[in-house]
Amino acid sequence: MERPLTSQFKKDNAWLGLKAYEARGGYRALRKALKELAPSEITEMVKDSNLLGRGGAGVSTGFKWSFMPMGENARRPKYLICNTDEKEPGSFKDRVLMEGDPHQLIEGIIISAYAVQADYAFLFLRDHYDLSRIRLRKALVEAYEAGYLGKNIMRSDYSLEVHIHVSTGRYICGEETGLLNSLEGKRAIPRAKPPFPQICGLFGKPTVVNNAETLANVPHIVERGVDWYKGLSRSDEGGTKIYGVSGRVKNPGWWELPMGTTLDEIVNGYAGGMKEGVKFRGLLPGGASTDFLIEKHFGVKMDFASVKKAGSRLGTGTIIVMDDRTCPVGFVLNLMHFFAIESCGWCTPCREGLPWIEHILSSIEEGSGEEEDLAILEQQVKLLAPGHTFCALAPGAVEPLQSALAYFRDDFRTHIKKKRCPWRE
Repeated sequence: MERPLTSQFKKDNAWLGLKAYEARGGYRALRKALKELAPSEITEMVKDSNLLGRGGAGVSTGFKWSFMPMGENARRPKYLICNTDEKEPGSFKDRVLMEGDPHQLIEGIIISAYAVQADYAFLFLRDHYDLSRIRLRKALVEAYEAGYLGKNIMRSDYSLEVHIHVSTGRYICGEETGLLNSLEGKRAIPRAKPPFPQICGLFGKPTVVNNAETLANVPHIVERGVDWYKGLSRSDEGGTKIYGVSGRVKNPGWWELPMGTTLDEIVNGYAGGMKEGVKFRGLLPGGASTDFLIEKHFGVKMDFASVKKAGSRLGTGTIIVMDDRTCPVGFVLNLMHFFAIESCGWCTPCREGLPWIEHILSSIEEGSGEEEDLAILEQQVKLLAPGHTFCALAPGAVEPLQSALAYFRDDFRTHIKKKRCPWRE
């Protein structure tokens, strides 16, 4: 049941409110968009800025918008969905945005919805994000009262309704078509593509789905321009990125930094390096569904192209650090357990393959593994590779496993040889 607004409003700091946001220049970009720019011009600006989707896939945002049908003959209503169903283990960047600056996200949603001429927008919110929900609801009330939402926004011809939808609580809801099914009240399973959501999305109507961090960038592009935004980056990919670090580092947290900041700067600089008494062994650069990188990769720029070239994915940009006091087998087993129980069960490789991987890893961790198990695990990685499953859940789930088998193979063999986990001694 929804909590009453009034009691929660009093607990929020004043700097989160509308007046404080407007004092910092908030909603100036929306005013500019509605009064000076056509929807197609905003789409071109976002495309030229090279804003890549911050949800993990790294698709050009403007390019994605360009597939939305426009004009009088476009089917109505049209929808924009902000995906804030942040369930990737190790990721927390969207929560930071929603709790820390909710009006920035709402302004980004309104401008983006105007660009694709959406009639309705939904904030698809993770079920455990109670504080995010409270602060977003307050910000929405303020935006409606100020005329930034509703009919004829700021006396323009454009109208938009925005609603919060609390997720049903499954990892697969983060996949955009699984999200659409969940929002329609159906079982959260992925859809076949094509047709893509821009053509046949929510309730069969044109829909664009973007990550919260992606949409939060849009007001700054519109207000300050493409060249300014691209100038923030150290790579060809535009803007800044929220990077996070968790694990046994001295200063775990998150930082907004230029896109293309190196791993070394983030982990050993901003995060302070490893805590006393532990040494670095490896890290997952973009959440739980990315391949391990090791010390030789510290010079890699944290952008989509560079991390891919290094053999992993930028993903969410939230780094999970593994130290020398953590068992790599147990580390990966923990991740496989999560992905196995979060499989929607729609396709056989994912439904059957992930529990089988978990079973084998459990045997190795508990001391009953055999050398042949390593070959079976490598075979499973290939069977669950991209193109073999209905969506990207299983291919992403096995990424930490395939890289662990490459970088930490001796640890697996030690488990098998000693018939126990050495980290439990």
